[in-house]
Amino acid sequence: MYKILKKEVLNPTVTKMVIDAPHVAKRAKAGQFIILRVHDEGERIPLTIADSDPDSGEVTIIFQIVGKTTMLLNELEEDASLADFVGPLGQPSEIEGEKVCVIGGGVGCAIAYPTAKAFAKAGSDVTTISGFRNKDLVILEDEFKAVSDAYYLMSDDGSAGEKGLVTQKLEELIQSGEKFDKVIAIGPVIMMKFVCEVTKKYGIPTIVSMNPIMIDGTGMCGGCRLKVGDEIKFACVDGPDFDGHAVDFDGAMSRNRAYGDFERHERDAACRLLKKEVQ
Repeated sequence: MYKILKKEVLNPTVTKMVIDAPHVAKRAKAGQFIILRVHDEGERIPLTIADSDPDSGEVTIIFQIVGKTTMLLNELEEDASLADFVGPLGQPSEIEGEKVCVIGGGVGCAIAYPTAKAFAKAGSDVTTISGFRNKDLVILEDEFKAVSDAYYLMSDDGSAGEKGLVTQKLEELIQSGEKFDKVIAIGPVIMMKFVCEVTKKYGIPTIVSMNPIMIDGTGMCGGCRLKVGDEIKFACVDGPDFDGHAVDFDGAMSRNRAYGDFERHERDAACRLLKKEVQ
């Protein structure tokens, strides 16, 4: 069993947990993920490792409360335990580049942060751009500032940082003369698609982190397949990082929508269960 050591509400829909998982913490690298089960009969869900400490054995996860399992996970408090916490899985991010731009969108910032931190530790010049709908959804602002040479906070409505999209700030920086060796974009698929459209115009290599539907995390089920160039890749074993200019984003978005009705049914069932327990 994997004990929850700390729990923190980052915003109304996003929660941070620190888990006691020494074997994961010793091997975890930026970009990798875990698969957990809340209880013995629960479904398996992937969550990116937001941080880890090999000395203390602690692993940090940050998740958005969007479906049945994340709702049930969010009901757990400190000192409760998870049934499974398997990892690290996936390929670590390649930390190469003298000057890089890391872009995070929404809860994707939980994945972008360890990447920015790893680049900073490697001595790279790190520019970070994070984007949110509004100020109430902002997470990890101080953490990003601590590992970035330059940090830009964007919000759709202008209530936090600058008003605008992360793509607007990226293009503004490029046009002002910034020379990035690499851009790393992590967040909603549609955001990563438009970031790649910007960087392709300027010939800047771009890496995206793909997190499609996963089941076993070992490449056996094929649920996380996506098209990259002329090849079919599996995000759980070949990724989650891929060449953004080669990813079929439209296909990925179509596959992500395929289970929408099922997910809504399971979420509604979880809501009824939790409501019944409260009563």
